[in-house]
Amino acid sequence: MTSFLRVQQWATFARIWHIYDATWQNPFESASVIKNHLMGLHKPIYHPMNDCGDHVVVINSKELALPGDEWRKRVYFHHTGFPGGASWTLAWELHEKDPTAILKKAIYRSMHGNLQRRTTMKRLHIFPDEQIPKEILENISNQIRQIRDVPKQLNSYSEEERQQFPKLVDYPKDYILR
Repeated sequence: MTSFLRVQQWATFARIWHIYDATWQNPFESASVIKNHLMGLHKPIYHPMNDCGDHVVVINSKELALPGDEWRKRVYFHHTGFPGGASWTLAWELHEKDPTAILKKAIYRSMHGNLQRRTTMKRLHIFPDEQIPKEILENISNQIRQIRDVPKQLNSYSEEERQQFPKLVDYPKDYILR
């Protein structure tokens, strides 16, 4: 085996570190994309009995966007194991307690009871904001594209851009805005 083929084979099985920005992203749509990288489904050497997945670092999990009334209607179940230990927590309450929990549960659920699910989840690193430890940041070599484009906020436009934006209505000069 030549040294080139040896390096090529090593690179095929190496674990790559990916980063994903969860700002304004649906956690359930994001979970399927992140799951593919965690389990190695995007690699040509994937096999269900082969653990070839990569590390995924998720930032800004505090700024997730659930569709519609999901913040008020979605309920997460937990049981302590003791009689009467069942509890149901609304999505907004869980997000206030732990901003990483909703995305973590969505990714865990998307793996469909795989036997390697718990070891695969150890390669998932979720942070509520953009502050990542330096030792993790040094390893990141790829970025996963966001599913939705994040819209530009109104306060980030300059005054010139606001003046140049086409007007929909020209008010008369004697019109009083209330």
